[in-house]
Amino acid sequence: MTAIKPTFTEEDALSFHMQGRPGKIEIISTKPLTTQRDLSLAYSPGVAWPCLRIAKDPNAAYDYTSKGNLVAVISNGTAVLGLGDLGALASKPVMEGKCVLFKRFADIDSIDLEIDTKEVDAFVNSVRYLAPSFGGINLEDIKAPECFIIEQQLRELMNIPVFHDDQHGTAIITAAGLINAMHLTGRDMKTTKLVINGAGAAAIACAELVKAMGMPSDHVILCDTKGVIYTGRTEGMNQWKSAHATPTEKRTLAEALNGADAFVGLSVKDAVTPEMVREMAAKPIIFAMANPDPEITPEEVRSVRDDAIVATGRSDYPNQVNNVLGFPYIFRGALDVRASTINETMKIAAARALAELARQDVPDEVDAAYSGRRLRFGPEYIIPVPFDPRLISHVPPAVARAAMDSGVARRPIIDMESYVASLKGRLDPSAGSLHMIFDRVQHNPKRVVFAEGEEEKVIRAAIAFRAAGYGTPVLIGRTERIEETIRQSSLTDAVGLEVVNARVSPHNKLYADRLYARLQRQGFLQRDALRMVNQDRNIFAACMVAEGHADAMVTGVTRSFYVCLDDAMKVFDAREGQTLMAVSILIARGRTVLIADTSVHELPTSDQLADFAVQCASIARHLGHEPRVALLSFSNFGHPPREKAERIREAVHILDDRKVDFEYDGEMQANVALNYALMKELYPFCRLGGPANVLIMPALHSANIVAKLMQELGGTAIGPILVGLEKPVQIVQTGATVNEIVTAAAFAALATTPLSR
Repeated sequence: MTAIKPTFTEEDALSFHMQGRPGKIEIISTKPLTTQRDLSLAYSPGVAWPCLRIAKDPNAAYDYTSKGNLVAVISNGTAVLGLGDLGALASKPVMEGKCVLFKRFADIDSIDLEIDTKEVDAFVNSVRYLAPSFGGINLEDIKAPECFIIEQQLRELMNIPVFHDDQHGTAIITAAGLINAMHLTGRDMKTTKLVINGAGAAAIACAELVKAMGMPSDHVILCDTKGVIYTGRTEGMNQWKSAHATPTEKRTLAEALNGADAFVGLSVKDAVTPEMVREMAAKPIIFAMANPDPEITPEEVRSVRDDAIVATGRSDYPNQVNNVLGFPYIFRGALDVRASTINETMKIAAARALAELARQDVPDEVDAAYSGRRLRFGPEYIIPVPFDPRLISHVPPAVARAAMDSGVARRPIIDMESYVASLKGRLDPSAGSLHMIFDRVQHNPKRVVFAEGEEEKVIRAAIAFRAAGYGTPVLIGRTERIEETIRQSSLTDAVGLEVVNARVSPHNKLYADRLYARLQRQGFLQRDALRMVNQDRNIFAACMVAEGHADAMVTGVTRSFYVCLDDAMKVFDAREGQTLMAVSILIARGRTVLIADTSVHELPTSDQLADFAVQCASIARHLGHEPRVALLSFSNFGHPPREKAERIREAVHILDDRKVDFEYDGEMQANVALNYALMKELYPFCRLGGPANVLIMPALHSANIVAKLMQELGGTAIGPILVGLEKPVQIVQTGATVNEIVTAAAFAALATTPLSR
């Protein structure tokens, strides 16, 4: 597993795993199970026919069951993350997490299985008979050398791919980076001299893979805690180390690095010194991947060499070697051709595909997400970033081709172009786009006011906001009350949080004067303005933003959305040229739908509905979708004819006149908008080219009901996100969780409308 710099507390992590249904995965049916007929088809007697087909033709299991898209993530917990031997049960959170990554990045269903034995034979016998159930086996967090034996035996016994990610995932990503680093430094695989420090599973896999790619055996020196693994050494040896023993006179890591072209570290913190780096060849390549702290930091390398290319396992440095770049896509390609194994040819193909992708022009949406650095092929960008949406359509085809070329594909892909197109459609782009949005905030941190700063969960959200690198949180409240809450809740990470007490702020008169200038003709007196600034934290926070003392604000935990919005509107107007509205983002079953307006306008006019459509279309594009906007009603294109549908029909005409650049149509019912087959069958004239992903609701009550109903019934809901105010304000729902507060604060921190660029 790759090291990730923590941006949260232990309590945050435990709460995340406990909230809702415990754990991170569940199983849901892919078929309707609402009627007796459905149940009869799903089980008895309907299930008999696919059973009989499979008995005659085992390959039919891929057609009638989930086998072809199902991977088992299996461990005995003997090498959990960097925590050591925690046992099978304690490894389950990690294995569930791996299942989530399979689904998120490659749309592969996955089940975790924890095997409670350290005996190799017992483990192998527990797994070998699972081949009928799964399309592939991902071994995880099993200590060396047992992991070598287990994988080798299972590969021999099973006719489905068996892949130990700790070995081969790391090796593949490392090889991709080495390919590009050698390209930039003018080196060739056949002449490069490489030193690998560490002789565990990942290190040995790296040695095997680079040799398979053409690096001569005597150019690869492997080191362990006792020094160089040389021909004839007997101390601390085993058959896997012996396979990589080198005929050399060098005995220490320092001696091995003298004149070496490249270094791969999979060992321990501070294993390499600046002096060792100084003695390496010109333009050295240094992959320091110890978890969680590298063998040598990029800063230490730069202190002695300005010509080095450096990679680590950390997300806070350029060139992160992250296994998530490999295993989801390798399995995707292997499953799609029903490969019997994952061989060296497929691993090399994956490494070369990743290297090639890094050399391509980076899409604007990816570049924007990492705006703190320029993602262009060069010394600080030799490996693609994990949320590059092109990975799903770039790596699996390369793996699939390699499987076909090497003769292990049992269902070759005939139309590769169509296959690539299908891969692009497998994933909802929203999740990656949302991650990129949050990365943009990290690279452009803002000062955000948390108006309800005395609340424990708001303090925890401020801590998480700061830890995530989104900016500087400012808590509004009484200092003594906030300090007492921090003490009682043992929030040790709260040290250094900025607190502003509205009652004693030196800016109160400035804020009150500004507020009075806005409200004096609405029945408010000067003393009313001063009282509101002194006593109302929302008003005070909004005035801070208005005067430029902060960039944005978030509120809503203890007060209703409408009270908070009314407070904000006392200080701010709508943004010029926009209509104030709230949009909710709903993500369920791999599908994202935007709903507007869910919180502001009770009965929007036709012009406002048209504005909602335009603004939501822009948001949809920022989420990676081509907008298809449906203006909803209880009627479909005039049937049944009702006067109250006129506003919706008029909004469509307004969009016609504006000549907007996105698909839209209405009025239509929700089922027609979301069911494209039904839409084309009943209304072939409809202008949408697919199911709607933006729903413009006819009134506040319908929008709000639908959004909250869907949120409770399942899926992920984000928002409501306030759009169109002249300054960034986000209002969470009463009782929001810490994660929801942090998400709202991150949207607010974009410093304009939540998703504008």
